[in-house]
Amino acid sequence: MPGRESPDQWIIRGNHHDAWVSGAQDPISGLVAMLEEARSIGRLAETGWQPRRTLVYAAWDAEEPGLLGSTEWAEHHAPDLREKAVLYINTDSNGRGFLSVRGSHTLERFVNQVGRDVTDPKQKITVLQRALVRKLADDPSDALVDSESGLKIAALGSGSDYSPFLKHLGIPSLNLSYSGESSGGSYHSCYDSFDHYSRFGDPDFEYGVTLAKTTGRLTLRAANAEVLPFDFTNLARTVATYVEEIIQLADSMRESTVRLNRNIREGNLKAAANPAQTYVPPAPLSPVPFLNFSPLQNAVAQLQESARLYRKTLDSVLSGQLSNSIREELNRLLMQTERLLTSERASRASLGTPT
Repeated sequence: MPGRESPDQWIIRGNHHDAWVSGAQDPISGLVAMLEEARSIGRLAETGWQPRRTLVYAAWDAEEPGLLGSTEWAEHHAPDLREKAVLYINTDSNGRGFLSVRGSHTLERFVNQVGRDVTDPKQKITVLQRALVRKLADDPSDALVDSESGLKIAALGSGSDYSPFLKHLGIPSLNLSYSGESSGGSYHSCYDSFDHYSRFGDPDFEYGVTLAKTTGRLTLRAANAEVLPFDFTNLARTVATYVEEIIQLADSMRESTVRLNRNIREGNLKAAANPAQTYVPPAPLSPVPFLNFSPLQNAVAQLQESARLYRKTLDSVLSGQLSNSIREELNRLLMQTERLLTSERASRASLGTPT
């Protein structure tokens, strides 16, 4: 569906349609929510409405054997996608329970805003509030809860159709579902049937509707936003967390290496071994050196300050009126930010293009 003002900025919505067997939950529960979202937008278009940006809907084939359909499409359209893709939203499976979101941390604030506007069909509170209270009830110190910004989305690994978009092309991506109250045991088996899903997965199909309401809001708001809804304070905080984890990992490796070498030197490992079996103690490990993490820490501090200044400046600018030329240039820059987190050489090699 071409955009009325920015047709060369694409919001891509996708999920696969193939399954190992019947695939009622994986992937059809996520696919039907996407189809309902598309149908609703189609009805909206019948009134003469048109999105600011172009909407692209895709149902991928051959995900289960190795993400083949989405990867082939991303390879074929890589030049256009690098230039035009704004956001990719994926919904692989769905059940009932709590909002689960993984994705690009530049979209964390955006996801929280949408989560405040969708009502949980059972508890009649917002899906964001229900996700937060669930995490706090399980563990008050849960790392995915933040007192200021709300729900902290988890990082995306691989394993579904967002992979070629995020990992190779640097397109901000999200994967959403509802889960936590569905029964398990049917994954990738012949028991993943309509009968099982309608009895145990989402019997009233209420959370399928809720997923469509959630992703529909994300899709439409991204498509119609005057300025793309990327925020970098959450990204900077997440990167700072990663740096702290690396520093702690180096310290713990150093301490464990000292302990292991002491046990080898004092003969403790050999004394603890079964005398009826041949035992050869390991060779001592090289000491783990003290590393200088100050360049990383300084870079994180700079990233955090830049993110703070961007949000402050944007809030003040949006209180006025942006000219078309400034808005277009700002959105163009925002579209490219996630691309900067990828290796161009690795990306081109993985997508089969010359390096």
